[in-house]
Amino acid sequence: MNAEWQTTLGALGARINDGKVCDFGNPEGELTAARDATIVAPLTHLNLIECAGDDAKSFLHNQLTSDVNHLEAANAQYAAWCSPKGRMLTSFVLFRRDADYLALLSADLREFIQKRLQVYVLRSKVKISDRSADYEIIGLSGPQATAALQNAGLEAPATAMATTVTTGLANASVIRLDDKRYIVIVASGSAARTWQQLSAIATPAGTPVWQWLDIAAGIPWITEATREAFVPQMANFDRIGGISFHKGCYPGQEVIARIRYLGKIKRHLYRARAASPITAGMPIFSAQVTTQIPDPLCGQIANAAAAPGGGCNVLAVILEDATDKGGLHVTSTDGGTIGLTDLDPVSE
Repeated sequence: MNAEWQTTLGALGARINDGKVCDFGNPEGELTAARDATIVAPLTHLNLIECAGDDAKSFLHNQLTSDVNHLEAANAQYAAWCSPKGRMLTSFVLFRRDADYLALLSADLREFIQKRLQVYVLRSKVKISDRSADYEIIGLSGPQATAALQNAGLEAPATAMATTVTTGLANASVIRLDDKRYIVIVASGSAARTWQQLSAIATPAGTPVWQWLDIAAGIPWITEATREAFVPQMANFDRIGGISFHKGCYPGQEVIARIRYLGKIKRHLYRARAASPITAGMPIFSAQVTTQIPDPLCGQIANAAAAPGGGCNVLAVILEDATDKGGLHVTSTDGGTIGLTDLDPVSE
C-alpha cells in the first residue's frame, strides 16, 4: 500500500495493522452494511503485477490455466498459475489495459510469483513489473454501487467480468465481478479523491469485510498459506472460467486435463461456518475413519473471514465422502468444529 494512501485512510479513521486495513472503527457494523447496504473497502490484501511487451499475450497464454489469447480488452478473467504437478501457485484476476496485462493476486505471494514468472521469460519480449505502488485497489459492493461509481466519474461495466477504463484525472480501471460487486484500480495520485466520491454513497469498511463477500460469492483466493495445496478443480476454477480445456500446454496441464476427462476429483470447495476464529491453511479432520475416509485428515481451509452476527465463514476444500458424516474439525480430530452451510459443493 502506497504510504500516502495509508496516511489518507488513517486520517479517515482506518485502523491499519501490518499494511492491512482492519476496519474503520466499527467492524460488526461494517459487516452488517456489507450484507444489507453498500460498502467501499480498500483491498489491501491484494497486489498488482503487470506483464507488458510484444510477447506478453503469448507468454501468459503458455503459463496460465485460462485462455489469454481470447481475453478481450474489455474483459477480465480468473486464472491460475500452477506447478508441473498441477497445484496452484497462485490465483489471479487478469485484465487488460491496451496491450498490457495486469493481474490482481494475494499480496503475500506477489514477490514470489513475480520472481518465479521472470525465470520463464528467457528471450521473450516481456517485462514483469510490480505496479502495487502506482495503483490503489478498492472494492465496491451493494445496491448503490453503480451510483457510487457514477458519482466518482467512473463507468460501470455492463456485465460480469467486463471492464471499463477511465483516463484523465481518475486514470482508473473498473472490473465488474458480479451483479453487485466491482473492483476499482485507480492511480495512486487519484485514490484519495476517488475514495471521497465513492464513500459519499458507500459506507467505508475494512479489508476483512471484502474477504467475507468473496467467501459469500464462492470465490477462493490462493494465498501463501495455501500455495500448492489445490489443483484448480478443487478450488472451483473450472466453474468460474479460470481454466480453458481447449488451449495448448501450460505448467500442470496434463494433470488438470486428466482430472477432467477421467473424473477423478474427490475433493471439492464447500462453504462452512465456525464459531471460533479460523485462518487459511488450517487442516480439516474427520472424527470418523471409514473405508471411504481412511485418513482423518480430509481437507483444508482455503479462505476465512469474520461473519455478520459473529463466528467465521470459510471456503474449504474437503473430501466429498467426509462431508455427509458430520464431525468435521480444524487442526485435529478434537479441535474446533466446522459445519457446512451448503451440503453440495459450491457451484459458482
